[in-house]
Amino acid sequence: MNRFFSWLVTPPTDGPKSILLLRLMAGGVFFWEGILKFVYVNQGVGRFTKLGIPFPHVSAPFVACLEIFGGLLLLSGLLTRLIAIPFVIEMIVAILSTKISLYFGTSPLPLPPAPPQIGFWAVLHEIRSDYAQILTSFFLLVNGPGQWSLDAVLQRKWRKSVAPERSQPKTIPAWSPANVAKISHGQGN
Repeated sequence: MNRFFSWLVTPPTDGPKSILLLRLMAGGVFFWEGILKFVYVNQGVGRFTKLGIPFPHVSAPFVACLEIFGGLLLLSGLLTRLIAIPFVIEMIVAILSTKISLYFGTSPLPLPPAPPQIGFWAVLHEIRSDYAQILTSFFLLVNGPGQWSLDAVLQRKWRKSVAPERSQPKTIPAWSPANVAKISHGQGN
């Protein structure tokens, strides 16, 4: 369990600086979609109610807060792996709760304004944003936030504070058994 937690909170930060672009894309989308759930009822509680998601008055604000705060974490590159996990789960739930009914033409949500409106091609067209978000979240989960992230800054600071402790030679106290043995055999000072 400690290895998994360590893996989550110390992601690789030596990836290319361009990972920032992926974080800006995914974090920005999660951030503003979270805000929209509060601003427009049809995007939050109304949508969750239509989809039959349990406790929509609780689950919609919860998901909105997750998206807002999680989006900010992705944007800053802080706890990137930790927040990527709930985002992957959220995207799986979003796909399952909206796209299956779209495929069968039974969606409680309004159909797309232009063909294809139901079926395989409609799902492929409508899933594009979810697909991009889930793959980007997976990428960040596996590869970390990159060099331009708060995770990288914090890891560099931590390594600097730990490095002096590790580089100092260990001194053996005079009273230790190893030193006493050296002295008794004529090897000590």
